[in-house]
Amino acid sequence: MIPSYLLFPLGFIFGMALVYILERAIRGAAFKRRDEIIKQAEHDADNVRRSQELAGKEELLKRREELDTENEKTRDDLRDQERRLERREASVVELQQDIAKKERMVENNQRKLAEKMESLEARDAEIQQLLKDQREQLFKISGLDQSSATDMLLNKLRSDLKNETGGIILKHQSELKVTCDKMAREVIGMAVQRYAAAHTSETTVSSVDIPNDEMKGRIIGREGRNIRAFEKATGVDVIVDDTPGVVIVSAFDTVRRETAKLALIKLIQDGRIHPTRIEEVVAETQREMEAHIRQLGTEAAEEAGVHGLHEKIIDLMGRLSFRVSYSQNVLRHSIEVAFLTGMLAEQLGLDSKMARRCGFLHDIGKAADHEMEGGHPAVGAELLKRYGERPEVIHAAAGHHDDIRVD
Repeated sequence: MIPSYLLFPLGFIFGMALVYILERAIRGAAFKRRDEIIKQAEHDADNVRRSQELAGKEELLKRREELDTENEKTRDDLRDQERRLERREASVVELQQDIAKKERMVENNQRKLAEKMESLEARDAEIQQLLKDQREQLFKISGLDQSSATDMLLNKLRSDLKNETGGIILKHQSELKVTCDKMAREVIGMAVQRYAAAHTSETTVSSVDIPNDEMKGRIIGREGRNIRAFEKATGVDVIVDDTPGVVIVSAFDTVRRETAKLALIKLIQDGRIHPTRIEEVVAETQREMEAHIRQLGTEAAEEAGVHGLHEKIIDLMGRLSFRVSYSQNVLRHSIEVAFLTGMLAEQLGLDSKMARRCGFLHDIGKAADHEMEGGHPAVGAELLKRYGERPEVIHAAAGHHDDIRVD
């Protein structure tokens, strides 16, 4: 049995030994773990290096392919430029050959012309000599001197001219008429050729597309109150039939019909269709249409070069944009006539500005012929007179259909 005084030293020694053994075990495990971590890091570094090398090689190959593509494209462009230069050089050579050929032809023609001139001069001298000899022989045969022969010839000519004066005047009058007709055709043709504008065809039917047939019922409203309110506010007829996806707006007044069409489109897009909303939308659309008409008239006057017009005249001209005559927009027709009359006046030495004004306003009566009595020439003349236009412009509107003849 171990004495008690030895137990503590032995326990201490045993504890120290145990600590040392544990420390050695822990240190060995740590060194082993360190070696494994270092080995794994070296392996990972090697993998990263290889990946970077592969990526670098791939990038290098990709860049090389791009450079090869750019070089090939550059070579193709250079080959195309060389071919174009070759063709251009061939064209220049052909042109030089043609020029040389034409120069030779010109030299030959000049030489032939000089020879003909010499021949003509010689022949003219010969003819002059023959005429001189004939005159001398005539004087010897008739026994008259040159002064007497001249007086006799002039008396004969006066007698012949006196007898033939009537026929000559009639002949010249006929020739003058033909010449005037030809010149008039040339002047008109030249003006038309200088200003050649395309005609625009417009339909006189206004239709409004609807998203579905249920919208027809909403347009009509309960017991027809919506459609009645719309027709009363716009002054048009709305036709809702079995045609799918469309509603027809009918009115003689083209401006009123266009206003109703735009208002109906707004109501359909808004979705709120009832009498109060209809009145609001129609009033708003009418204000927008009036502003649009004023803008159309102003732009047309500027395009035609006609200035200083009364505001009412500008509004009436803007309304013509919604009027069609013989499949042509009347406002575009008025602008074309303004240009043509201006060109005709320039060629004839007349006032081109006044001519353009007359041409631009000649059909203004069509903007109000359904509101006033009489044909559009008379209506247009009355409107122009009312708004202070000059007599020449009024006459152009009143007489452009031969309703007025000037003696």
